[in-house]
Amino acid sequence: MSHTFLEQLWIARYVIIHGIGVTVSISLLAILAGSVLGVFVGLALVYGGVVLRLIVRAYTDIIRGTPVLVLVLASYYVSAAVGLDLGPFSAGVLALAIFCSSHVGEIVRGALQAIPKGQTEAAKAIGLTFTQTFTSVLWPQAMRQCLPAWVNTAAEMVKASTLLSVIGVAELLLRTQEIISRNFMSLQFYFLAGGLYFIVNYGIEHFGKYVERKTALPS
Repeated sequence: MSHTFLEQLWIARYVIIHGIGVTVSISLLAILAGSVLGVFVGLALVYGGVVLRLIVRAYTDIIRGTPVLVLVLASYYVSAAVGLDLGPFSAGVLALAIFCSSHVGEIVRGALQAIPKGQTEAAKAIGLTFTQTFTSVLWPQAMRQCLPAWVNTAAEMVKASTLLSVIGVAELLLRTQEIISRNFMSLQFYFLAGGLYFIVNYGIEHFGKYVERKTALPS
């Protein structure tokens, strides 16, 4: 049986490599786009005006309360209905990025609110603009607090990418299912897919720890 599995694995090697490549690409794009948007969401929640805060609060609450699968289907089918020509890959990245941004926004909000207000007032006293205050005073401190929760969110995006198979994105899970439909080795190939997902998330975790060490304050 093991010999047969190895033979089938060798036959399907390029399919699996393509699937893991698509999974990593989608996850990376969604994490990057969602993190950038999430920073602005967090800033709006803390420093925005009343109307802006209400709008952004409604956005984060609605997105965080909506299942990822619903966001994926909406991004694909609703975008087509309103005239946006988004393919499965682009729609999947959009859905995951929106979901990621709502979580990152809350993470950034909590980190910024944990910083003593006296630091912002001190920055104003020496004539720093808000942009200078954020980039030089607030963000370096907030980033250290954000990292553990951000790593968890990034790992969740990798796992959520499995849902994109429903709109035809040829990521790792869909490719695995295609392979199983030909050789009927469900247990072996699902274990293989699980191991590959673990490796990707293990890499994200260690990257987060590396950044934590590099940004840690000297003891």
